[in-house]
Amino acid sequence: MANSRQYYPSQDESASPTSVRSREWEGPSRWTEYLGPEMASSVSSRSSKHTTSDGHVQSSAASTKALNIQWVVQMIEVAEGLMAKMYRLNQILEYPDPVGHVFSEAFWKAGVFPNHPRICTLLSKKFPENFTKSQLERIDKFSLDSLQDGAELHLQSLEPWIQLLLDLMAFREQALRLILDLSSTVITLLPHQNSLILHAFMDLFCAFVRVNLFAEKIPRKMLLQVYNLLHSLSRNDRDCDFYHRLVQFIDSYDPPLKGLQEDLNFVSPRIGEVLEAVGPSIFLSADTRKLRNEGFLSPYHPRFPDILTNSAHPMRAQDLANVTSYREWVLLGYLVCPDELLRVTSIDIALVVLKENLVVTLFRDEYIMLHEDYQLYVLPRVLESKKMAKSGRTKQKEADLEYSVAKQVEKMISEVHDQALQLCDTIHRERRILLKQEIGRMVLFFTDQPSLLAPNIQMVFSALALAQSEVLWYFQHAGIASSRSKAARVIPVDIDPNDPTIGFLLDGMDRLCCLVRKYIAAARGYALSYLSSSAGRIRYLMGTPGIVALDLDPTLKGLFQRIVQHLETIPKTQGENVSAITCDLSEFRKDWLSILMIVTSSRSSINIRHLEKATVSTGKEGLLSEGNAAYNWSRCVDEIESQLSKHGSLKKLYFYHQHLTTVFRNTMFGPEGRPQHCCAWLSVASSFPECASLIIPEEVTKFGRDAVLYVESLIESIMGGLEGLINILDSEGGFGALESQLLPEQAAAYLNNASRISAPSMKSPRVVGGGGFTLPGHESYPENNKSIKMLEAAIQRLTNLCSILNDMEPICVINHVFVLREYMRECILANFKRRFVTALQTDNDLQRPSVLESLIRRHMSIVHLAEQHVSMDLTQGIREILLTEAFSGPVSSLHLFEKPAEQQNTGSAVEVVCNWYMDNIIKDVSGAGILFAPRHKYFKSARPVGGYFAESVTDLKELQAFVRIFGGYGVDRLDRMMKVHTAALVNCIETSLRSNRELIEAAAASMHSGDRGERDASIRQIVDLDTVIGFCIEAGEALAFDELLAEASGAVLEDNAALIHSMISGIVEHIPEEVPEKKEIRRIRGVANGNGVSVDHDSEWVRLILEEVGGANDNSWSLLPYFFASFMSSNAWNTTGFNIETGGFSNNIHCLARCISAVIAGSEYVRLQREYQQQHQSLSNGHQSSENLDSEFQPRVTAEASIKSSMLLFVKFAASIVLDSWNEANRSHLVAKLIFLDQLCESSPFLPRSSLESHVPYTILRSIYTQYYSNTPSTPLATASPHHSPSVSLIHASPSMKNATTPRGSGSGSSTAAGADSGYFKGSSSSVYSQEHYNEPETGTSRNNENKSKQRGSSRRSGPLDYSTSHKGGSGSNSTGPSPLPRFAVSRSGPISYKQHN
Repeated sequence: MANSRQYYPSQDESASPTSVRSREWEGPSRWTEYLGPEMASSVSSRSSKHTTSDGHVQSSAASTKALNIQWVVQMIEVAEGLMAKMYRLNQILEYPDPVGHVFSEAFWKAGVFPNHPRICTLLSKKFPENFTKSQLERIDKFSLDSLQDGAELHLQSLEPWIQLLLDLMAFREQALRLILDLSSTVITLLPHQNSLILHAFMDLFCAFVRVNLFAEKIPRKMLLQVYNLLHSLSRNDRDCDFYHRLVQFIDSYDPPLKGLQEDLNFVSPRIGEVLEAVGPSIFLSADTRKLRNEGFLSPYHPRFPDILTNSAHPMRAQDLANVTSYREWVLLGYLVCPDELLRVTSIDIALVVLKENLVVTLFRDEYIMLHEDYQLYVLPRVLESKKMAKSGRTKQKEADLEYSVAKQVEKMISEVHDQALQLCDTIHRERRILLKQEIGRMVLFFTDQPSLLAPNIQMVFSALALAQSEVLWYFQHAGIASSRSKAARVIPVDIDPNDPTIGFLLDGMDRLCCLVRKYIAAARGYALSYLSSSAGRIRYLMGTPGIVALDLDPTLKGLFQRIVQHLETIPKTQGENVSAITCDLSEFRKDWLSILMIVTSSRSSINIRHLEKATVSTGKEGLLSEGNAAYNWSRCVDEIESQLSKHGSLKKLYFYHQHLTTVFRNTMFGPEGRPQHCCAWLSVASSFPECASLIIPEEVTKFGRDAVLYVESLIESIMGGLEGLINILDSEGGFGALESQLLPEQAAAYLNNASRISAPSMKSPRVVGGGGFTLPGHESYPENNKSIKMLEAAIQRLTNLCSILNDMEPICVINHVFVLREYMRECILANFKRRFVTALQTDNDLQRPSVLESLIRRHMSIVHLAEQHVSMDLTQGIREILLTEAFSGPVSSLHLFEKPAEQQNTGSAVEVVCNWYMDNIIKDVSGAGILFAPRHKYFKSARPVGGYFAESVTDLKELQAFVRIFGGYGVDRLDRMMKVHTAALVNCIETSLRSNRELIEAAAASMHSGDRGERDASIRQIVDLDTVIGFCIEAGEALAFDELLAEASGAVLEDNAALIHSMISGIVEHIPEEVPEKKEIRRIRGVANGNGVSVDHDSEWVRLILEEVGGANDNSWSLLPYFFASFMSSNAWNTTGFNIETGGFSNNIHCLARCISAVIAGSEYVRLQREYQQQHQSLSNGHQSSENLDSEFQPRVTAEASIKSSMLLFVKFAASIVLDSWNEANRSHLVAKLIFLDQLCESSPFLPRSSLESHVPYTILRSIYTQYYSNTPSTPLATASPHHSPSVSLIHASPSMKNATTPRGSGSGSSTAAGADSGYFKGSSSSVYSQEHYNEPETGTSRNNENKSKQRGSSRRSGPLDYSTSHKGGSGSNSTGPSPLPRFAVSRSGPISYKQHN
């Protein structure tokens, strides 16, 4: 004890690198490095004044005592700085274990110690022996030589940490002296009499204990021994000057608790008194039932609700704010002053606190195991006292009492560890539940009655302090493992990471702090009013006879007068803006502390007891009570923010932010989680940077960066939860369950099963068998409504979360601002984009557009639900995403009609869909046998393409869904891809045409001359004829698909923008018929063609392609009719057959007809336009006026006449080749070729319907169709006389005669018996299968066809064999659509009645 209590004078340490610091051994200016800027400046200003050898200012007694209390505050600050340095050293050294001499690899690579583990560890173990006795040369001669070579460098790296040891030694001496001084001179340290001095004294006491306990965690022994060795190696075997003093200091604190118990033995009785005095407050804080029933944390008394100011026990409620400090005093006080446990009342106090805790926090997240240290260092002292009491050194009665108390303490320490392991979490959980309820009520009450917040501000601080303590306790004990006293095994403490009360406490504290900040002006006004009134009371007390009789000395009397003067000069609040009042009361508080230091000093002639006795006769509060109350309320004027920060700040959670994130993720979206807690979890991070110590510069940056990462991590979790809620709703078990519908076959099976079951039993609401369908009303059964409840809960949580995030204030962390509304918007939109792109693909292949559209609509309904609770336009964001997925080029190019080639990059989604359609439908890369069915207007496949048959993704409904999803840009992209593909095919046709030009010319000549042999020989020599036919068929498929796409686009446009559709339809009817066309007219035609409004889609489409690629630019294109006619000699006809169900051929060769008609027509348009341009150029060279040139525009009729001529040539020579190749041995190809030519004549708008009749006998075509349609099950059987069968009644009928006797349009429909499904009417051509479509009066296409036919004078009926000569040339023809019926209209009473349908 004597050695450990010595105070060492400063010595000459000029040889030491820390000599400058050491010379200032006694003065407070030594610690400027550890103090804040403000405190350091005040220290330097005071140290520059007149000082004596003991560091006291030569002034009055009041100034001396005031300076001492200031020193107390400074030494507490110095303790924080010392621990910050030790914490940093531990971080650098990767948290070594100096007690067990365990050092990691990172320890030696940190650069603090030389990387010679054997020597350094040996020196540490041999402490306090000098290195000269260790014979290091024998241990590791190589390392020793290395140390000698780099001694100076190693010394420099160790010097800052050696200075830390010196500072620890100096702190121990000065703090111990200050503690002794206060303990011996202050009369009373009871909380109800002298709370201000008491808190300063106990804070210094606890800081002193924590510093020395923490010092054990740094390698002090190795640090000193290695430094001394290096110093000796570089200074000729001399020990460093402070070596022996540091050895003695470290040795006296090894272990630290042993040295602390010896050093603080002299203040032990005072500590015991203090701990006994704070016992009632500790008991109250542990009694949750009493706190709740008596309303200690309620602004009104539970039993008397009309008492709103909590007048029952306001002081006790205010004292709860200090309970956290009281608990720390008890834990550390009894640990270093174990003799005080032998007081009778101390056992209960210690038991309550020890039962609630397993660790004692030293600094930040560093701690010591509480119960282990009590058993190692407190229990032996208790046993020693027990032994001494038993030996009877004292009187028998006192010995028996001391023995009994010691025995109880021994039992308590032995058993409390097990109790703590079992009960601590339960105790604190119950306390958290209490605080959750009380703070929740407090928030509601003060929100409703804000005027009562100011009078109860101290109680609010108490509630915040208790909640802060509980939250910190939770995270300090998370992950702690403790070993039982009787068993060596380690037991983890069961801290529930899913405890929802943490979120409620954080939210309650945050809302309470927000309320205080909101009404801070009211709190200041109330405090100012209180201080103004207290000035009169203090002046009155100063004039009482008792005070006058005391005859105060001038110094004390002057201080009291200054106190009254401070209070009387406070500005009044009546009629003024309180928030604008600025009032600094720091001088008032300093003067009051000076008074307290004088009147509580044993050296003062007037002390606290004198003052209390002098004023007690007034029946009012004593003078010191009034002053202390004024001191507390003065802090609510100019230090209310610091008060709020002290009690409500959770900045220490920074050191547990990993646990914080884990608990947040486990509780936020759990069953008890609340979305409104998000703000509190996030706002905690704003105070994290405040934990950084200014003496460790790198901490400021690191803590700020970690705070930002914490916020980002939590935002990521919040947004993940938001996505999860949206995705739960946007699932088959969510909104999908509400819109599920049965397929027709499922409905049929359901009805069949339901009809077999009489009445479902009450216990079995499900149908057994039959696909597991449920009967109506099954949702009403309790076991089936869980999904509905889950859905309702998800909707409520989603809307709450969106509302909270929308209203949340920005989170500010250093220079980062996090606006949760923007994160929410990005999250919702990014989630939609991800789900949209994901929904494009199923497990097998592309999702059907209609299904994709329903998924988008379902997701949009959820977004609209969230949008009602936020002040943002989320729908606009969804539209932008859909636009981006349909078009990703520059926004400026969206308004350009003609897109530059480099800007034809599209969104990823539409790219996927378009590529799928191109690869699997147009190109058929999978070989699924794709066929175009003209009768049904879709493509069909022999086997599934991915997950669906082709007809499931190519009918008009699916294409309309595609148009609605991707809009016009998606249509343009798919159209562009098909144009590129078709352009390549047309280029192949052109290449073949040029390469075989001579042969085709020879064949053409022979066709005209009638030389059959020469013709056949020339055709046989044409290269790759079958390959070119394949190209043409593929081009025809692209034409057919694009026409379907245009029709779907037009239907969507008509549904959603009927006026625009009507305008386009009206404009098309009045477009001037000119060749060449102006740019504007061509643009209008392109728009009309893309929306299914144009008259001839195919030829216009091919024309655009040829204009873009520059095709049809030489005379070889004039040979096209002959080249196409040669296709009739191909072997492709031998393997095909006509299918009346689809209206096409089995190898898609019916698409060849579209290609032939479109390519001939398109090339003729382009040729005539190019001729005009050449003429225009030549005329321009001749300097003719542009007016004459414009007047020479050729009408479109000229082009149509040229096209008609070419098509007639093709039909003539194709029919000639077909008939010439027929023989009795092989007729199969003849049927296909004739039907093909008939379909071509029917589908081409440029051919008369009777074009084929002059080349092919009518009876042949009639008998072909008779064979097809009479043998199909769909053809109605004749029920009348055989004389009226088609083969008899039409044997001599001529199409021209039948046309004359049949009203125009009479063939537009059939009777009910022979409905529209009749194979005869649907099978002969691509138009016949859609008679109903063409004859609907609402259909824009039929109107356009009729109007255009009137202009041309070439309206036709569309039956497969309707070859009426008057049809093309008759001026009175105005048929609304092609029809096959007139040629069978000989008898209206025949087996098939053809009624006219309007």
